[in-house]
Amino acid sequence: MPSGQVMHGLSSVLMGGRQVLPLVEGGKGVAATNHLSSGAWARSGGVGTISAVNADSYDATGRIIPQVYQALTRRERHEELVQYAIDGAVQQVQRAYEMAASELNRGIGALNINVLWEMGGAQRVLEGVLERTKGMVNGVTCGAGMPYKLSEIAAHHGVHYYPIISSARAFRALWKRAYSKAAEWLGAVVYEDPWLAGGHNGLSNAEDPRAPQDPYPRVRDLRATMRDCGISDEIPVIMAGGVWRLDEWTDWIDNPELGKVVFQFGTRPLLTQESPIPDGWKARLMTLKPGDISLHKFSPTGFYSSAVRNPFLRMLEARSERQIAFSATATGDHQFLLDVGVGRKKYWVTRDDLLHAREWYGHGYVDALKTPDNTLVFVGTAERDVIRKDQADCMGCLSHCGFSAWADTDTNSTGRLADPRSFCIQKTLQDIAHGGDTEENLMFGGHSAFRFAQDPFYSNGFVPTVGQLVDRIMTGA
Repeated sequence: MPSGQVMHGLSSVLMGGRQVLPLVEGGKGVAATNHLSSGAWARSGGVGTISAVNADSYDATGRIIPQVYQALTRRERHEELVQYAIDGAVQQVQRAYEMAASELNRGIGALNINVLWEMGGAQRVLEGVLERTKGMVNGVTCGAGMPYKLSEIAAHHGVHYYPIISSARAFRALWKRAYSKAAEWLGAVVYEDPWLAGGHNGLSNAEDPRAPQDPYPRVRDLRATMRDCGISDEIPVIMAGGVWRLDEWTDWIDNPELGKVVFQFGTRPLLTQESPIPDGWKARLMTLKPGDISLHKFSPTGFYSSAVRNPFLRMLEARSERQIAFSATATGDHQFLLDVGVGRKKYWVTRDDLLHAREWYGHGYVDALKTPDNTLVFVGTAERDVIRKDQADCMGCLSHCGFSAWADTDTNSTGRLADPRSFCIQKTLQDIAHGGDTEENLMFGGHSAFRFAQDPFYSNGFVPTVGQLVDRIMTGA
């Protein structure tokens, strides 16, 4: 528990049947939140959240087991992936529980697991993990989609559920269709700000990614919806996205309009001694400036997501900019036969686009790849080969993947052409989490990540322990 001066108004709350500090560790994707960080967070009295998204497993010597796929078909590789995911998450939960057992057994702190509803085999993974970790996991945090079956699965295993939503409308739909049938297992509702949170974001088609909205009225509307559904104000709303220091949120604490509010920290826990991300990633966080986080839509999930605008992301931007529309016949202003990058295939384009294509070809972008939207993107030969290999190596890490056209269905196909404007998200997230180049991989981050370089707490390269960070946050700073 915190040892320093606690900010006025902050106190522990009853959540998911346990007494916890009003601090939740965000469960960050592939191997970016593991037993070390989550166990330490729970031991400090908060809610530690283990990522159950293709979590690492360990051999008898404690070394990470590389997730290598041996099967020839995507369906068989998908089965390997599901087994890796279950085995890894189980080991992470067991190790985190051992770390925090002294506090957990006193009813203080909690361990949750985080799953993405749109990850491949999500329900099977969740069932498999909960079956093998009885008595260790307090709750399941779940977003990236509309997880209607979350409450049913959680209730079956006797754990609480924490849906991640970005609007009151989304929560109402979940409640009316499913959650009202397992109301007693609702631990809290996570409001994840779609403009500020790192990773995948829940922007709807009606919302402008370039026009952020104030989270207060959106959370106020969420609480009003929860009240309409008969949910007590003692069931917290967890504010996630853009939370850095709590003295900036004083008007949210003990606010009767909002009910009980708890705060989730996703970005700040990345820079702790227990954080499993590599040292190169931690060092890069200390160099970020305002505007370095980009909200983009290159993810194969189809969701918007927020990540550091490094050379990897700029490469995807440039690839999409080398894009022209085509017609299969000469029609309208598409009267010019494309004569570069397509071999003997016939595509008609506008005069301006023909000139653009010839210019790109002259700069070495000699291969035109077809997209699902009747456009062509121009890439270099080496880039084309990487795209084709990554698509062929797909192991079905998502329920629907725009990049490879995999779908976790009977046909294993989305029914659409694979999209070369995207990328293999499993490949890049595994690579960066295990020491890969921070400039040549997707590096998720919240939009407050630039504050590492500005916050005096991190002066002279200081990297706190989780306990030190929790103490700091509880002072308000």
